[in-house]
Amino acid sequence: MTVRTTYANGEPCWADLQTPDVAAAKDFYARVFGWTYQDFPTPDGRSYAQAVMNGRLVATIAPQGPLQPPGTPARWNIYFAASDATTLLDDAAFAGGTVQFGPEQVGATGVLAFLAPPGGGTTGIWQAGTHYGSHLFNEPGALAWAELSTPGPQAAVGFFQQLFGHEVTEYPQDDGGSYSTLLVDGAEVAGVVPAEEGGDAAWQVYFGAADVRAAAAATVQAGGEIIVEPDEHAADGSLTTIRDPQGGILSLIQVS
Repeated sequence: MTVRTTYANGEPCWADLQTPDVAAAKDFYARVFGWTYQDFPTPDGRSYAQAVMNGRLVATIAPQGPLQPPGTPARWNIYFAASDATTLLDDAAFAGGTVQFGPEQVGATGVLAFLAPPGGGTTGIWQAGTHYGSHLFNEPGALAWAELSTPGPQAAVGFFQQLFGHEVTEYPQDDGGSYSTLLVDGAEVAGVVPAEEGGDAAWQVYFGAADVRAAAAATVQAGGEIIVEPDEHAADGSLTTIRDPQGGILSLIQVS
């Protein structure tokens, strides 16, 4: 098991779920991943849960904001580590993006912000204080990958290059497009892919699973839905995409 204690500027470092029903989401993901939880109060009298895997912090399940309309489905958010969130937001507009929120100091834990590249795709930014991100990465039950689907992939890639200095690798696809990966210190950390025609920009968050097929079966048993079935031709099941009972969409990828 690899334990992370820091994340470099431009690496995905954290994911959280905003949901209309924290208790139900806790039960669902406990059955899929085996997560346990530590609960903490929110200022408005509700509570959020820190998800723990093998004794290590891996995610947060939090209530939706009070201004979100009733019936808004749950959503997974991805956060990129930033050495200086304020400077990053100042640079975002010059790179063609949009600042959506922040920067906001979150006590001693760090600085939070949200921005979007050209074409859309809400992206969390996290400047570490006492909280640096997931204690595990690319492990079962922990954040493993993030992928932006966008109608403007080239503009999005250029945006992240300007903000974080990402290197880029392009993989040609059979349909004539390409799959782009963002690199930090030579390692691929996230993907950018063209959205389907008419599709909106959005991040897809991936968590590791020790057994993708077993996780897919647990999803159904816990009341969730399989959106993309595990690859029946892969020996290990490879990949699946699920929807939790509150509407949160998450992909699971096989990790050793």
